[in-house]
Amino acid sequence: MTRTTNAAKSGLYLDATTAEDLMTPNPVSIRADASVREATALLTDKGFSAAPVIDGAGRPVGVLSRSDILVHDRERVEHPSASHEYYDRGNLVLRNGERLDQSFDVESVDPTSVEDIMTPVVFSVAPHAGAERVVDEMLSLHIHRVFVVDGDGVLVGVVSATDILKHLRPA
Repeated sequence: MTRTTNAAKSGLYLDATTAEDLMTPNPVSIRADASVREATALLTDKGFSAAPVIDGAGRPVGVLSRSDILVHDRERVEHPSASHEYYDRGNLVLRNGERLDQSFDVESVDPTSVEDIMTPVVFSVAPHAGAERVVDEMLSLHIHRVFVVDGDGVLVGVVSATDILKHLRPA
């Protein structure tokens, strides 16, 4: 069965009945306890603007976007340790006796986890939720994605604005 939406007025219809028809199944997600560095690498490597954040049971607990990372990076104040100054680069030696070359540097690791900077809001629907309802909710809430969760609340898919566009057909 094909449902029509307001897009029908413009000569388009939504070729989907349920959230499951619209969703991208088994979405890439980020663990809540992952480091910001891990999350940044994931989003960058995959070319994603955002990803769902899940707990240990696979339930969505938030969303992490590139914007969340940028805000964190801008607001993060780093206080360099005086210990960086105490060594002479020429004297850096590993436990096995190997000398480190002049390009070696000490990195300040950001201990922040994803759950510290994510947006802790989850908009979700069941797989059998009507496709029109999903579109209407995304429009009314001004959101870019809705999580699809099973009866146990475990993430099984994501419906993004792009997923909806893929299901629009000429009338």
